[in-house]
Amino acid sequence: MIKLETVLRILKNDQNFRQILHQGHYFYNWPDKEVFHQISYDSRKVDEKTLFFVKGAQFKREFLETAITQGLRFYIAEMDYEVGIPVIMVTDIKQAMSLIAMEFYGNPQDKLKLLAFTGTKGKTTAAYFAYSILTQSHKPAMLSTMNTTLDGQTFFKSTLTTPESIDLFAMMAEAVANGRTHLIMEVSSQAYLVKRVYGLTFDVGVFLNISPDHIGPIEHPSFEDYFYHKRLLMKHSRAVILNSGMDHFQVVKDQVLDMPHDIYGPHSDNHILSSHAFEFEASGILAGHYNIQLIGQFNQENAIAAGLACLRLGASLADVHTGIAATSVPGRMEVLTQTNGAKVFVDYAHNGDSVRKLLDVVLSYQTGQVILVLGAPGNKGESRRKDFGLLLNHYPDLQVILTADDPNREDPTAIAQEIQSYMERPSQIIVERERAIHTAMSMTRNAADAVIIAGKGADCYQIINDIKTPYDGDLTIAKRYLS
Repeated sequence: MIKLETVLRILKNDQNFRQILHQGHYFYNWPDKEVFHQISYDSRKVDEKTLFFVKGAQFKREFLETAITQGLRFYIAEMDYEVGIPVIMVTDIKQAMSLIAMEFYGNPQDKLKLLAFTGTKGKTTAAYFAYSILTQSHKPAMLSTMNTTLDGQTFFKSTLTTPESIDLFAMMAEAVANGRTHLIMEVSSQAYLVKRVYGLTFDVGVFLNISPDHIGPIEHPSFEDYFYHKRLLMKHSRAVILNSGMDHFQVVKDQVLDMPHDIYGPHSDNHILSSHAFEFEASGILAGHYNIQLIGQFNQENAIAAGLACLRLGASLADVHTGIAATSVPGRMEVLTQTNGAKVFVDYAHNGDSVRKLLDVVLSYQTGQVILVLGAPGNKGESRRKDFGLLLNHYPDLQVILTADDPNREDPTAIAQEIQSYMERPSQIIVERERAIHTAMSMTRNAADAVIIAGKGADCYQIINDIKTPYDGDLTIAKRYLS
């Protein structure tokens, strides 16, 4: 629970309080003993003891009116909706949500060691490595795009890469109640853009890489804005881990010079000396031989990043070795073998840079015909379409089948045609994703051939008209057609 006077103190300390209005007038005589037993931003989940937050461009006055019929007596907003109950006026509703949620849930962030990963790609894989490493000697919880666990036993799919602040602190509190000692998070640029982690300081923040992505009308207006919001994690971490091989590395390095930090990658002491499919040799702090289930040097570098971070959070070198060897990630570089010997690679790669790295890894092992099944989402990350088309021009021998990948409110055929417009050679367009996968697998002939199914990973849905429509999943469908 939280008292009204505590809410007002938090807002005033953050210089975010404007006034309480009631019936269009300044309201001074609020009840000293007013206590809220619930906080919510969902107008369907309120009662007389709820403090309700009005957020979102799509919010409608009717939502408040419905909530009042359920007993709502106070709300917080950036404007007065004049619905007959007091409004606590603030300048920034998202800041208010985050700080009040911290207090409401007992400041669970102070009872956990917090590890955050950001980057255009690799966040989920690195989070899984860290979870596996910390599990050896500690009790971590994990908030991941792929799976979330708050007790180490049950796992569920997350809606957002980084949850909304009220949900985030509720999850943290549950992790604390479950005896968890650490929390591993993926922190997206959107998390900072819309202030889901406002006021939060991480014990270790890891910056894996950066490349153009999430640029569009409802995301970031430019790469500069995207990169800036990624870098905010460094500002709000006590120690940081940086990849020396990332684009614009010097910008981030200059930002953290006066902070505790470790650097890994090709231009550092902590780099990979030798790399093979399922093992690698590392130098520096993590010097030694490692077994790994995920192929590709980029996955090995994700493992190094996670290892360095976990050392700062109490893991031992033995924990790092064991944890890396035990890590597998649903939908990340999962490999199947057809009856003719051809390989099928299922991976979540969903932007230009991650698809390029996936292609390079597969082509280093498979010397025959390689068929790529690929799509781009609708109503987000529109820049990916051009990135994909231009990228594929560098692989003239690659067979390409363009298909649907979360088309949402756009025509999947039009999305595929836009990708194709940037390509210098023809490709097949098979919108129905299962048929595209089946077609690709039917094109292989022998063990030198391969099919790459990129984008969906382990997702068992397609987003169509804002609804997650059931879909069997790339791995399940590929297994169906192995013969």
